[in-house]
Amino acid sequence: MDQFSAHLDRGWDLVQRGDSRGAEVSARRALELDNQAPEAYNLLGYVAALQGDFDDALENYRQALALDDCYLEAMLNAAEICVHPLGEFDEAISFCDDALELAETDDEAVDCLLLKFDSLLGKSDLDGATKLCLRMPTGPFENPVHAFLVGRAMYEAADIARARPLIEQAIKAAPDNSEAHYYLGLLSDEQGDAEGATRCFLKSRELDLNQPPPPWTLTPETFEHTARKVVGALPEDVGQFLSDAPIYVADVPGVEVVADGVDPRAPLLVEVAPPPARTKEPLPDAEPAARLFVYQRNIERIAGALHLIEGEFRLALERELRATFLAEETPLPSGMRRPTHSCKT
Repeated sequence: MDQFSAHLDRGWDLVQRGDSRGAEVSARRALELDNQAPEAYNLLGYVAALQGDFDDALENYRQALALDDCYLEAMLNAAEICVHPLGEFDEAISFCDDALELAETDDEAVDCLLLKFDSLLGKSDLDGATKLCLRMPTGPFENPVHAFLVGRAMYEAADIARARPLIEQAIKAAPDNSEAHYYLGLLSDEQGDAEGATRCFLKSRELDLNQPPPPWTLTPETFEHTARKVVGALPEDVGQFLSDAPIYVADVPGVEVVADGVDPRAPLLVEVAPPPARTKEPLPDAEPAARLFVYQRNIERIAGALHLIEGEFRLALERELRATFLAEETPLPSGMRRPTHSCKT
């Protein structure tokens, strides 16, 4: 094996081990040997995405494609980060359409179709996403991950009958796939099996907690400081409801609230106190109108990058406060499909 290939192989090996810094060193050493190698730029892009630098990642993928305009892997990698977290859905669709022309196998075509499906959903084009879903094969797939991904797409397109067998197949192939357990919970919920849904959600929660946090995760102290900063800067119409409210930070919702119907991947929970009972006795010091529970792992999952945490938390919090106190219905964010059921105690 030549030195260039050795550096690339080592870089991808370090990616699998979670050592993004070491992988970056290997990619740059490969570029020193061949600065016109698209494979090295593709690796650099992947590493940058792992580190949360998505603009740099996209630039590296574009450089790889400038050197090789038929580089399918770089196209798909670029499309993926355009979908999330960049939200550049039209650009993602363009990458996917180019990739579909190059796809030679069913698995390659499925990768392209899935990313295009997510892009259409991101644009709120549910009709287009549903029609695209009809083009997806249902297996068997060479890559077992595709069973889950296609099943998830079927669920999003409200094709429950075709979704469930694929999600169950994915769990059979990979019992520790927290995403598959989560979507099986959603499917069970849709089909009226509340107890089965809760068991799936609790399993997903357990598996989520077993996963390491992203390399850019905040310390609990810094995350709590960020949460308090966002609460303090809320618009007055919703901020008033959290005046003097205590804030509690945890990784994910507790078992007991998930069993009560809270989404295990909810970014936050607002617990509303009941109005005081009428009494002739003097009232003690007023209790806070609400308590706020913030779930760090879930917010980091939705954000996808360090610099997006504050904005995603603010959006989720304003959405929840408006729905809870002002009865304003707003769409749920990506990754939070089940109602958060704000508690009223």
